[in-house]
Amino acid sequence: MALGFDFAGRTALVIGGSSGIGNGIAQGFRAAGAAVHVWGTRASAADYDAATGSDLTGLHYAQVDVADFAVVEAAATTPARLDILVLCQGTVIYRRGELAMAGFQRVVDVNLNSLMACSMAFRDRLAEARGALIIVSSAAAYHSTKGNPAYNASKTGAVGLTRTLGEAWAPEGIRVNGIAPGLVDTKLTKVTTENPKRLEQARSRIPIGRLGTPADMAGAALFLASPFAGYVVGQTLIVDGGLVL
Repeated sequence: MALGFDFAGRTALVIGGSSGIGNGIAQGFRAAGAAVHVWGTRASAADYDAATGSDLTGLHYAQVDVADFAVVEAAATTPARLDILVLCQGTVIYRRGELAMAGFQRVVDVNLNSLMACSMAFRDRLAEARGALIIVSSAAAYHSTKGNPAYNASKTGAVGLTRTLGEAWAPEGIRVNGIAPGLVDTKLTKVTTENPKRLEQARSRIPIGRLGTPADMAGAALFLASPFAGYVVGQTLIVDGGLVL
């Protein structure tokens, strides 16, 4: 879904681009002409199942554990040129797992600390290209999520990081913005989407009357990386069908 945007000759890296929202964003940039690299958690692209929404067609895949910051630094030698960096990594632990410190720290390392590690690893290349950095947080940053304190705190922190890096790096030619998705049917939201009662309750709170899709998030990312958003800095665009209203 290119939506009329043209990214021919540009290179994008979508971290967390192997499935779900990140995969939709990666394929959106590919459809718009960009060369797209993705980082994921599995050993190879063949380990992802198209039947569960992972489409790695035409994407350059690498396995990187973003919670290991030394690994991030070593992997960040590719691609050599980078115009667009999308940080879409994320995890959640249900059944009160985030109320234990080990679970809390794991989620914060993936959802927040790794954002800074990845941003710093590619800062120079983004500055050289006068590129765009897009941080994917969550609409959960704007309301509580009972039982998931680490997820909420990390996504709220991501919004603050977007603002702060937006101000700090704009003089270097890097535009930093963010996307806060609402409820999208991905592997992280199966606890809701595969429970008919929870799903109906969730859908009833969305004014537009449906769940979001990875393609909805791709449209927002394409806009934020394009010249149409050339004067937008440090903002997080809430893409939630009106959920937080």
